[in-house]
Amino acid sequence: MYQIDFKHPAAKLYFCGVGGSSMSGLAGMMKQIGFDVWGSDIAKSPALIQAEKDGVHVIIGQKAENITKDIDCAIFTAAIAKTNPEYQAVLNLGIPHLTRAELLGQIMAQFPMSIGIAGTHGKTTTTSFISEILLRDGKDPSMQIGGVLNSVHTSYRLGKSDEFVAEACEYTNSFLSLKPRIGIITNIEADHLDFFKDLADVRHSFRLFAENIPADGWLIINTEIPDLDEITNGLKCKVIYFGDNHEKADYYATDIKYNELAEASYTLVRRHGQSQKIVLEVPGKQFIWDSLAAAAACDLCGVKPESITDALRAYKGAGRRFQFKGKINGCQIVDDYAHHPTEVAVTLDAASKIPHRRLIACYQPHTYSRTKALMDDIAKALHEADLVVLTEIFPARETDNLGISSQDLAKKVEALGTPCHVFHTFEEIEDWARKNCGENDLFVTMGGGDVYKIADNLTNFHYEYPQDEKKA
Repeated sequence: MYQIDFKHPAAKLYFCGVGGSSMSGLAGMMKQIGFDVWGSDIAKSPALIQAEKDGVHVIIGQKAENITKDIDCAIFTAAIAKTNPEYQAVLNLGIPHLTRAELLGQIMAQFPMSIGIAGTHGKTTTTSFISEILLRDGKDPSMQIGGVLNSVHTSYRLGKSDEFVAEACEYTNSFLSLKPRIGIITNIEADHLDFFKDLADVRHSFRLFAENIPADGWLIINTEIPDLDEITNGLKCKVIYFGDNHEKADYYATDIKYNELAEASYTLVRRHGQSQKIVLEVPGKQFIWDSLAAAAACDLCGVKPESITDALRAYKGAGRRFQFKGKINGCQIVDDYAHHPTEVAVTLDAASKIPHRRLIACYQPHTYSRTKALMDDIAKALHEADLVVLTEIFPARETDNLGISSQDLAKKVEALGTPCHVFHTFEEIEDWARKNCGENDLFVTMGGGDVYKIADNLTNFHYEYPQDEKKA
């Protein structure tokens, strides 16, 4: 594997797919370190524009002639097809290349206190929590986040202290390229079944991720993961537990209360340390678990307890994580990245705690493979809404529709007793919402694709997002 020389950043690096949120952040970070950074993508995007602002030489369009002999290393996402002309040119010219995850792993290895956050859900929020706490404590951390952190208005940061905080995504086993000093597993569920064979295959990969943590490191893991011992038994690193199992957990919450906006306050209990009162200003129980994991990681980094309290209370969320966008006709508009059925259920549960007349779920099914494999579970999760609006399925990287459509999901939802409408275009949904959403309604857009544009268009909300997930 090609090794980046971080002490002498003279190399020319080329990022194929630089408009992706993670790729643009890595490109910007490498530019800050001092490398000559180039990249291409198929179209302009907010993340691509940010990369240009960061000094990356950006090319629109991916062509073989973009690849020149003076490139020292090319970086590809796992989603770049082997038939991509730039990929083929790299091979033909014998240019060294790395995956995005391999580069991230090499960057993380430069930091003594690297923190990798894995899990089917909660990666972005937990990464954001940790980043905010470290910043509040006066540290100067580096970070790679899957969403824009509102407090710093970017998805990445290059700092000068020992801490590097990054999401560790399991898709295509990319997180196995990381060897964090602190590894976090928020939860494990069946997902990305276009790559993994089944849940057992997913769990096996998470076990391998845990095994990557060095002997002088720590695994922080949720007690609610079924058959937890399969993941933790025999690891060379130390294990710290968080969650609802008070007998097993080293970090857990008591005295949980919710306000009228579903924002939680609780007592953070450390089995072997002081307890403290935590107040969150983001809604839903999932944020409690994420904040427990973040507190455990930050304790290992030596932060002050008051930094945890102050940062968690000040945290207003990351882009697309239960994000209030505005109102139309007295109806509140919220957007969330939820695309897996568990995430949908958690998001709607949080929304249900907010006073409302009707809860309307506007869901964009994400990938044909996920929708087909988890259709019954998605329908059950959406059933918690009073009314469901569906877009067409967002294909992301997939080209085979597997013989399914949003109409199939709609039938499942309606069979459970929840009214459901399917629309072919976002414009149709927006017209419907303007005519049908009224005072005290709550309209929640959900999905991993570009469904947020509906919320933005309804409220005239302007925000620079990472690129839609067209390739990742």
